Amino acid sequence: MHIDLYSDVACPWCRIGKQNLSRALALWAEQHDEHVTVAYHAYQLDPHLPAEGRAFDEAMMRKMGGPESLRRVVEHVTKAGAEVGLTFRFDRVRNMPNTRLAHRFVALLPEDRKDAAVEALFKAYFEDGEDVTALTTVLAIAEALGVDAAGLEARLARGEGGDEVEADLKRARRIGVTGVPFFVFNNRYALSGAYPAEELLGLMGGVRV
Repeated sequence: MHIDLYSDVACPWCRIGKQNLSRALALWAEQHDEHVTVAYHAYQLDPHLPAEGRAFDEAMMRKMGGPESLRRVVEHVTKAGAEVGLTFRFDRVRNMPNTRLAHRFVALLPEDRKDAAVEALFKAYFEDGEDVTALTTVLAIAEALGVDAAGLEARLARGEGGDEVEADLKRARRIGVTGVPFFVFNNRYALSGAYPAEELLGLMGGVRV
């Protein structure tokens, strides 16, 4: 079975959805012999942000309509994350990032490093409050993953990874992705949202039949 996952580094529900998928895959492996592959695809919630991003509170209050609405959303997401074992520290988040660099970074990695890279980007942003628009952030993650950071820096400087990101964004528009996380199972069944692991597992079973 193959799963295509469209997500954005700045999307908290994408982090929760990925966590739920990881749990569903673990349950699947306990119950089935069939191997599952996952491909990560870029999506940008706000591709029009400046390259350096925008102040988080400013951007979110504009989107949510005020501080009280923002507070409720942050509390809801933080609680939902805690229920699946994730920590969200919105008090540390200072920047609403343009995630294009982060997506280019993931696109240039070997397939067997992409899952860990996406995980590390989520943690860097939502737990550590790091600026994922910064080259230093993605290179530090690359080093932690055992990737040649100097070589990666040179490739990013040449603009590599951009075509792959554009292809993902174009494909997302073509298949009607308007929100993330967005899952496509075996190029046949699509699901949008951070569904619980048990529901994802049930859908995987239905796809398999």
